[in-house]
Amino acid sequence: MSQQKPNKKFDPNNIPPVGDDKKKPKFNVYWIYGLIFVAIVGYNLFRTVNTAGIKINQQFFTQMLKNGDVLASLSEDPSSSGILVIKNKAIVRIYLKKDSLVKRDAFYKSILDAKALDVLKKADKPQLYFEIAKAEAFEEQLNDFYDKQEADFFKANPDKKIKASFGDEGEGISQLISTLLPILLIGFLFFLMMRKVGPSGGGGPGGIFNIGKSKATLFEKGTKVNINFNDVAGLDEAKVEVMEIVDFLKNPKKYTALGGKIPKGALLVGPPGTGKTLLAKAVAGEAQVPFFSLSGSDFVEMFVGVGASRVRDLFKQAREKAPCIIFIDEIDAIGRARGKNAMMSNDERENTLNQLLVEMDGFGTDLGIIILAATNRPDVLDTALLRPGRFDRQITIDKPDLVGREAIFKVHLGPIKKSDNLDIFKLAEQTSGFAGADIANVCNEAALIAARKNKEAVDMQDFQDAIDRIIGGLEKRNKIISPEEKEIIAYHEAGHAICGWYLEHAYPLLKVTVVPRGSAALGYAQYTPKEQYLYNTDQLMDQICMTLGGRASEDIFFGKISTGASNDLQQITKIAYSMITVYGMNDKVGNVSFYDPQQENYFTKPYSEETGKMIDEEVRKLIDNAYTLTKNLLTDKKGDVEKLAKELLKKEVLFKSDVEALIGKRPFEEKKVLDIKEEVVKPEDAVSEKTTNILPDIIDPNTINQI
Repeated sequence: MSQQKPNKKFDPNNIPPVGDDKKKPKFNVYWIYGLIFVAIVGYNLFRTVNTAGIKINQQFFTQMLKNGDVLASLSEDPSSSGILVIKNKAIVRIYLKKDSLVKRDAFYKSILDAKALDVLKKADKPQLYFEIAKAEAFEEQLNDFYDKQEADFFKANPDKKIKASFGDEGEGISQLISTLLPILLIGFLFFLMMRKVGPSGGGGPGGIFNIGKSKATLFEKGTKVNINFNDVAGLDEAKVEVMEIVDFLKNPKKYTALGGKIPKGALLVGPPGTGKTLLAKAVAGEAQVPFFSLSGSDFVEMFVGVGASRVRDLFKQAREKAPCIIFIDEIDAIGRARGKNAMMSNDERENTLNQLLVEMDGFGTDLGIIILAATNRPDVLDTALLRPGRFDRQITIDKPDLVGREAIFKVHLGPIKKSDNLDIFKLAEQTSGFAGADIANVCNEAALIAARKNKEAVDMQDFQDAIDRIIGGLEKRNKIISPEEKEIIAYHEAGHAICGWYLEHAYPLLKVTVVPRGSAALGYAQYTPKEQYLYNTDQLMDQICMTLGGRASEDIFFGKISTGASNDLQQITKIAYSMITVYGMNDKVGNVSFYDPQQENYFTKPYSEETGKMIDEEVRKLIDNAYTLTKNLLTDKKGDVEKLAKELLKKEVLFKSDVEALIGKRPFEEKKVLDIKEEVVKPEDAVSEKTTNILPDIIDPNTINQI
C-alpha cells in the first residue's frame, strides 16, 4: 500500500523578495527579420525602374518612323534597338533622337502637352511608349508597314528601317519578389496570428490559447498598496477576524502549537458600499504574503470549460506562491445555488463552481491558500460553498451604527480642509442608515459645494447641503411652481411635520422644506432616525400615521387630495403588508410569516386565494384606521398646521428650533440614556441577525416624507 505524500510546510519568512528572479528584457531577433522584410518590400515598391516615358497613341508611331526620329540603336551593340517590345507588360517603348524634338517641334506640340514635351527635351534618351495587345501581332504590323505601306521609301533608305527587339522587364530578384510577395505577406500575417494565439508567444490574456488562464492580479510581498487597516473605520469586529487570518500567515506556530488549523476561507457579507472590498484591499496592504485579487465575473466566458480552466490555473499559481491569499469579489457571479431552478440553470457557471469547490476542499487540497470572498447576495449562494472546510467563517459587514459612522467621517475628513465649527457627532446622527460609501460621497459633495462658494474651509452648512442633496436630490429653486401648488405643498409638508411632532413614537423632526429637489420631490420633511433594530406595533403605526400626514392635511384644508402623496402611499403599503405577512402583527391572519428569504417563489404565493383576499382586507383596514387617526390628530392641531404652513411659505425651510418657536417644544421628549459611545449590549440582549436583516427593507432610515 503506497504511502501518502506529506503536505509541504510553508514558511512565510522564506518567501523570496519580489524582483530577484526578474531578467532584463532581451532584444527580439524578429525585429531584424521584420526590418529586412520591410526594406525589401520598400525597395521593390519605390525603387526607380525603367518605367519612365510618355504615353502616346500608336497611330503617331508610324509617322515617327517615316520622319526618322527613332534611334536605330540604344548603344554600340547593334542588337540594342530603339524599338523595344516588352512582352510581360504588353507595351512598346520607342527611343527618339534628341534633335528630332527640335526639328519637328510643331509635330510634337500637336501630340504632346507642353509639360511632357519639356520632360522629353531634358532627357538624354527621350522615350515614349504605347500599349499593344500582343507582341507577335505588333511584329506582324511592323513588318507589314515596312513591306507594303512604305516599300519604296525604305528601299531607298535602308538605314531608316529599324527592327524591334523583344524582352521582359523586371527579371531576376525583382520578378522573384513580385511573385513571392503575396505569399510572404500571407505567411507573415499567419505568423503574427499564431504568435497572438500561441500558448507562450506573447499573445497576452487575450490570446485564444491563453483564454483559460487566470485573470487574477498578483500583489507580491513588498508591493505597495496604499490602503491598510487604519483606513478602515466602523468595521472593528470584521477587522479583528481578517487580521487574525493575516496574523496566522505571519505567525503560524502561534496557532498550530495549540493544535489549531489555518482556516480555508472567509466570506465577507454585507450590503453594497459597506466596505467589503475596502477591507480586502487593507488585507492586501497589511499581509506580508502574495495576494491574488479578481472578480467572480473574471471566470465567466462564452467558451465552454473556460471558467473551470481559469479556476485550476488560479490555484496552480497560488500553490507556487503559497502561503498566499486569494480574494474573489462578487463571488455570487459563479457561486449561485445549483439545480434549484431548471429554467435559470447555467451549465458553464455550475462547472466553474464545481471546480472551485474541489480546489477549496477536495482530495488535492493544499495548505497555505486562504480564500477571501465578498458578496451582497449570500442568500443565492450554494450551500456546498458555505459549509465549514470551504468558507469556515462568514463575516457580516453591516451598515455602521452611530459610533461607526463617526469613525468613518473622521477617516474621510482627513484630507479635507474643514472648519472649526464642524460637529462630526451631529453629522453621524443625521446620516443614520448611510454606508461607508455614502459617507465618503457626503464628504466629497460637501467639499465641492464649499469650493463652489469660494470658501476657505468646509463648514457644517456645506455638509448639511451635501446630505440634503444625496437624500433628496439636486435643489431646484428655479423650478416654476404656481402659488396654488406651493400652498398645497406647504400644507402637505406641515401635515407631516405636525404628525411627527405630536406622535410619541415618531422620529424627531430635523427640518421641513418646500424647496423642490431631484426629479420628483417638490418638498420634504426630514427626521433624525433612532438607532434601533426592533419595532413594535405602536412604532410602526405611528410611522404610518406620520407618513399619511401630508394627504390628511390636504383633505382637511382643501377638501380634496392631490397626486403628491404617491411616495407616501408606497411607504405605508410596504409597512402594512410587512406587518401582516412577515411579522404576524394581525389577529385575524395570525402568527404566521410568508417571508421567503431565498425568494424562490417567483410565480406562486405561499398562501391560498382566500388568505390573500383576507390579507388585502386587513391591510386596507389597518391603513384606513391609521388615516382616521391622522385626520383626527390634524383636526385637533389645525391651528399649528396653519402656523407652520404659512411660515413655510415665507421662509421655505424650517428647522427644529423654528418649529419650537412657533408651536412649542415637542411633548414627548426623549428619555435620557447612557451615551451610545459607552453603552454596552449584553449577550442576552443581543438581537438575532436573521431577525434584523429584513427590518431595513421595511423602514429605511434615509426615507423622507416627500411630495
